[in-house]
Amino acid sequence: MADDKNPQCQQKIDPHFGTKAIHAGQNPDQWTFKDVVPPIALTTTYKQYGPNDHAGFEYTRCGNPIRKVLQECIASLEDAKHCLTYASGLAATTATIQLLKAGDHVVCGDDMYGGTNRYFRNIASKFGLKFTMIDMTDLKNVENAILPETKLVWLESPTNPLMRVSDLKAIATFAHKFREDILVVVDNTFQTAYFQKPLQLGADIVLYSLSKYMNGHSDVIMGALVINDTPLFDSLAYIQNSCGIMSSPFDCYLVNRGLKTLHVRMKEHMRNGLAVARFLEQHPLVESVMHPGLPSHPQHAVAVRQCSGFSGMLSFYIKGGLDEATRFLQAIRVFCLAESLGGFESLADHPALMTHASVPPEERKALRISDNLIRLSVGIESEEDLIADLDQALKASVQK
Repeated sequence: MADDKNPQCQQKIDPHFGTKAIHAGQNPDQWTFKDVVPPIALTTTYKQYGPNDHAGFEYTRCGNPIRKVLQECIASLEDAKHCLTYASGLAATTATIQLLKAGDHVVCGDDMYGGTNRYFRNIASKFGLKFTMIDMTDLKNVENAILPETKLVWLESPTNPLMRVSDLKAIATFAHKFREDILVVVDNTFQTAYFQKPLQLGADIVLYSLSKYMNGHSDVIMGALVINDTPLFDSLAYIQNSCGIMSSPFDCYLVNRGLKTLHVRMKEHMRNGLAVARFLEQHPLVESVMHPGLPSHPQHAVAVRQCSGFSGMLSFYIKGGLDEATRFLQAIRVFCLAESLGGFESLADHPALMTHASVPPEERKALRISDNLIRLSVGIESEEDLIADLDQALKASVQK
């Protein structure tokens, strides 16, 4: 059986991750009063020495000290040169799409966050962009989907909510071989830089909903893009400023604080997530479980090759249909029925009626985002309490 600390993963966890999370960008000498905890600058504007002669900041939409601290810290965790933070994960998505022009083509996963699907399908497509949604676990699908006008390849790994895993290195290698200027974007929200580093696997941009694991406390909405290429960073920074979709100083302060325990939290999320997945896989009231750390996962070999571990995310099919799923979700007590993920608390979600309700019904059916699919974000509570809660809720699901 896989080890709780590292389920046979071939990538090593960065031994300096915790130190960087605590210290990168945080030097007290940059502040007049030598604050050990970076202060929040809530000002919108800054006094200048003379016209266009300032101390590094002029207007908070353009830049803010605590945002600079956070961006430096996140870039460090990714072993990257640059980071930009945004008002939400979808704002970061919007900024990335703003790199394109009418007539450009995007290849993206057919199983992805419902909000991304909705934005691509209902908003971005109105501006002359074309999208092809495919199962990206099969490299041949990617090879067949890329066209001469393709400018962007967008994927999640693992996907939301079906936990599919794609070979990031193979996809990036093919896309760049087809044409060097194709950008490969990986939404790494589920894994974080602690367990997966897409830039090192060939991606050009890594996207995060910082609202999730990176902040970890379910009290901030924010997104980020992490980039190595400086001209690409400059283009995205221009978009961030011009579109006004940056993150607020107070939210940056909270995420910067949350990052300090990311490495500690992710170890517990992985341990509890694996324990829950193994329990559910053996439960008589569960059809099947999707967790990349389980040997039964279809892409387990790819997952352990490109990751150093796994978060607390998993999905499972409860035996029955909507009635059984509803009774289960109404019976949970330690888990909470709520959208979102990645906080210290455990959450349960019904994708078909909640996070992925905006995905057209025929696509949900094709993907098997069905009425008996449940997604779990396993938190850092006591393992015994989490398993006992799931067990009693599963038993309640069959009681009419």
